[in-house]
Amino acid sequence: MRKKKRSAVKITILVIVVLVAVALGAFAYYLYDKVNSGLFFKDTKINGYDVSGKTCKEVLLMLKDDYEAPKVTITEKGEKAEELSLEEMGYTIDEMELLGSIQSCMRDQNIGLIFSLMDGNEFEVDVPFEYDDETFKKAVSSANFAAKRVKSTDAEMKYNGTEYYIEPETYGNEFDDADLQVMVKDTVDQMVALARPQPDTEIALPESFYYLPDVTKDDEEMNTTMNIYNSYCKAKISLLFGEQKEVLDWSTIQNWLTIKDGQGVLDEEAIYNYAYDLAAKYDTLYYQREFTTTAGNTITFESSDYGYQIDKDGEAAQLLTDIQSNTTVEREPVYAVSGYKRNGRDDLCGNYVEVNLTQQHLWFYMGGNLVVESDVVTGLPKDGRETATGVFPLAYKESPSVLSGGQGNGAWNTDVQYWMPFHDGQGLHDAWWRSSFGGNIYQTNGSHGCVNLPQNVAKIIYDNIETNVPIILYK
Repeated sequence: MRKKKRSAVKITILVIVVLVAVALGAFAYYLYDKVNSGLFFKDTKINGYDVSGKTCKEVLLMLKDDYEAPKVTITEKGEKAEELSLEEMGYTIDEMELLGSIQSCMRDQNIGLIFSLMDGNEFEVDVPFEYDDETFKKAVSSANFAAKRVKSTDAEMKYNGTEYYIEPETYGNEFDDADLQVMVKDTVDQMVALARPQPDTEIALPESFYYLPDVTKDDEEMNTTMNIYNSYCKAKISLLFGEQKEVLDWSTIQNWLTIKDGQGVLDEEAIYNYAYDLAAKYDTLYYQREFTTTAGNTITFESSDYGYQIDKDGEAAQLLTDIQSNTTVEREPVYAVSGYKRNGRDDLCGNYVEVNLTQQHLWFYMGGNLVVESDVVTGLPKDGRETATGVFPLAYKESPSVLSGGQGNGAWNTDVQYWMPFHDGQGLHDAWWRSSFGGNIYQTNGSHGCVNLPQNVAKIIYDNIETNVPIILYK
């Protein structure tokens, strides 16, 4: 009996050992299978994500999708200007480095196999981003914004031909891309540095980024300049030389104007020089002149006592007054001496008395028309009685008049009806005592220098001639 009991115990022990061995083998196989499954165990989390039953690559894709998902929206003046993903901005996950971190988590899981199977694991890994600067700068640029870029413009002083005005500044939307890129990169760098994936974010473009005009409509210097210019720019002085005009306006005046201490200052020397140039161009008094006679011959007078001479000082002073009046003025120049009529440098204009001393003949023209012509008797060519040659203005006319001359016993007085003096006591007048004119009478019975005229001719001339009409005498 004892032997049978011992045998039964042995069998029981053997069975138990076998069962234990089988169980241990099965458990060992189970553990082996788990370690080699390539899966994360139940209740395993990485960065808060439940990765139970997932491979390392599946976890990689899961993390990659979520961490790269956020979009950045840039707004401008409350409107969406551009929307960019991290990848579009050059931020991409380094998959190999992240996969290595995930695989390291799995190794840690397997090392603590029993505890991992019992309680699971929670792991934290860094999600590494790579950054490409060229991609970022190309994506984050005002050139990609929905609204077209418009430059700011400065306020500008303009002239409309009558007055100056200020065209106000405009405010555009251009800015420095570098400022935008610094702001966006700072935001994105903070996003990708965090342990958890971030939601979409919005970045508003600050007003301070925009380029502003350098000059605004309130600019003090520009307004001062405008007001000063408007005090002179309407001045227009038309100087009349017969039908010819010299117009002085803002196009010239502005070159004479400077602004000192907020005040407009005219260059008076430049104004005088302008008057001087006018005189050089239009003065005829004492200048050489050419004259075409009735016969068609051209005579040159080296100097002329008839003509126009501008008073340069007086004209400069009047110009200054006219400019300061800031209005339209039309006038003749200020003359020191003026003739009868002019058109530019032509100061005869078909109005003159022509006397040929050799032919002893006179022609009288007004407005280019011959009024009268006649033989005359001029001064005796000796004893200082010869009639002067040259161009002289008619000094005045008088009717009747008494002519006188000589001294002592040689003194004489003669009554004439028409007296028209032109030079140094010489003049045109009627000679009632003469019965004939012309020919060679003057050589033996000439006058004391005057031009003697028949009574009727003297009357015609007297009735039609005016002061300053030129008297032209030549041989």
